[in-house]
Amino acid sequence: MPILHLAVLALLQGITEFLPISSSAHLILLPVVMDWPDQGRVLDVAVHVGTLLAVMVYAWRDIGTMLSGLFRMLKGRGSPGLRLFGQLVLATIPVVVAGYLVARYAGDALRDPRIIAWTTIGFALLLWVADRIGMTLNRIEHLGFGGAFFIGMAQVLALLPGTSRAGITMTAARFLGMERAESARFSLLLAIPAILGAGALETLSLVEAGDIALGKDAAIAVGLSFVAALIAIAVMMAWLKRASFLPFILYRLALGGGLIAWLYF
Repeated sequence: MPILHLAVLALLQGITEFLPISSSAHLILLPVVMDWPDQGRVLDVAVHVGTLLAVMVYAWRDIGTMLSGLFRMLKGRGSPGLRLFGQLVLATIPVVVAGYLVARYAGDALRDPRIIAWTTIGFALLLWVADRIGMTLNRIEHLGFGGAFFIGMAQVLALLPGTSRAGITMTAARFLGMERAESARFSLLLAIPAILGAGALETLSLVEAGDIALGKDAAIAVGLSFVAALIAIAVMMAWLKRASFLPFILYRLALGGGLIAWLYF
């Protein structure tokens, strides 16, 4: 694969995976707009491995807290880390079930630029409403299991390209009154099982097809997506500690509007 194609793919995935702007929409639109061939499933796995490593590095404290909670559970004791782990498991169940059904019965039918255009705009407006009316009082420590399940149910909507997994989970968290940075923090943690699950299924499919060879291109993709994702996460979290989601909302509206103009006019 040409180095420019590889670099753009990896950087785009790394930057957009955890921002509320939909990485899937950008990756679907990239070969269409640039008239490039599909990058293939091996590189898809590689860039997701890079972003997974990035979020695990950034959230190492929370991951350590959850692991400590699991060890304490073996001794019959509860802890905030165990509670957070349970919430993430509960919030992941809906998208696992829905993802299986979509993969089985819908296939690639949803990968349509027209769907992306309207979901990009519609869920941008929903995030704006949530950010306007949602209180900024609660932290992850205040989130109950019912709230975690609500965020998990919202995550199912991310199976529609253009919705943004990060965006819809942050939207749901803001409706629950979570602080902006805390809603992003929970969304980041919820990405770990989501990416692990999707990556494991894709890897298994590649193994069964005998197409698992990872070469230099995949290694470069992992490295570039890791660096890009880590920087994007740090910038987003720093921004949300002092400002709103407005820049992401405006970007989505501009992207969706441009797609509508391109598709229909």
